Amino acid sequence: MSPRFRSMPWLLAAIAAAILTGSLAIGDATRPSTRAAYASPLALSPTPADSAFARLVQRLSEPGGYFDSDNLISNETSYLHVLDGMRRLKVQGGAYIGVGPDQNFSYIAMIRPDIAFMIDIRRDNLLEHLLFKSLFAMSRNRVEYLCFLFGKPVPRDVDHWGSKSIQDLVEYIDAIHTDGDLADSVQSAISQRVRRFGIPLSTLDLETIARIRDAFVRDSLDLRYSSIGRAPRPYHPTYRQLLLEKDRSGRQANFLASEEAFQYVKGLEGRDLVVPVVGNAAGEHALAAIAQLVAERGEKVSALYISNVEQYLIRDGGFPQFAENVKLLPRDRRSVMVRSFFGIPTQSARASARRSDGRPSSSRWRARPGWRSASRRSLPAPAGQRPSCSPLSTGYRQRRAATSTLSRC
Repeated sequence: MSPRFRSMPWLLAAIAAAILTGSLAIGDATRPSTRAAYASPLALSPTPADSAFARLVQRLSEPGGYFDSDNLISNETSYLHVLDGMRRLKVQGGAYIGVGPDQNFSYIAMIRPDIAFMIDIRRDNLLEHLLFKSLFAMSRNRVEYLCFLFGKPVPRDVDHWGSKSIQDLVEYIDAIHTDGDLADSVQSAISQRVRRFGIPLSTLDLETIARIRDAFVRDSLDLRYSSIGRAPRPYHPTYRQLLLEKDRSGRQANFLASEEAFQYVKGLEGRDLVVPVVGNAAGEHALAAIAQLVAERGEKVSALYISNVEQYLIRDGGFPQFAENVKLLPRDRRSVMVRSFFGIPTQSARASARRSDGRPSSSRWRARPGWRSASRRSLPAPAGQRPSCSPLSTGYRQRRAATSTLSRC
């Protein structure tokens, strides 16, 4: 990484790998209930809007920017592969920072931070997290959360689903037809609830939230990541695959895989401790403001999940400012950085990896004390940087990712 970084003794890696799921079926034992099942959780309490939450979002955010993807769900099939390394390093508590949609919830469920920040250059990401926040508030458990998200009737025995497996939940959602009237009534409740969070929302914002949820209702568990103007790629995982994905130890570790994990995230959301932030990782405000708040709370950043954002920052010249921002984050020897990288570096990324004499550099991001890094293949290093990490293990996967390494400096 940039010479400005002060510490990173580990490099954990995960490869974007596709998984296959079989045919899913459901029996008659969990027939859905009628519309009345929605009455209690959808009823709005008279509690006033939480303006403190809205003020915090406003304090940390900056004007949004453009990215050519809706990013409604992750396209990183192997997002759970870093969890084994996190357990080994005892990454727990503190403050969590992540980009993108709900893959962050699975990291939060494992790390159990005291507060979490969802930073993204797109305002739509903040709106999607307000959608998730409303669903957590409306749902008693995992199956109800998924039913509300996808517009499915809630099972009659909803209170007895706490011990069900994630496979059971997937089978139920796959087998039950979407109810358009129920989906509309849930959307109406979502629109009311998001306004109560106190964040100023325009008509366009509310329409965007409805559009985002409509994608989940329309495609259900077959929903895939897509870019604007381009059809979903067949190698991008479906939401079903992401739910059923396992870590490297073979454990299903999505936040919806266990009721305990779901309830932890739900509790954090209910206490307004999952904070969506509009901001550029290489901007001059958002990440620095998060760093200041974490310091004020006396916390350390346990994990920074940056996906493959660095790839674009290098291409667009924003990486030096990003490095300065990351230097501001309070951290300790257990702090980790989670990255993903897809395919072969772009021409611009290769150009950024050339040394001062013009010859290509073969170095990777440097790991330094105080930050550890989890990645799906390291990006080329900035010009002039020499390698300082030795690989302990290496793997190879075809298609969208290649090298998987666990390195120590």
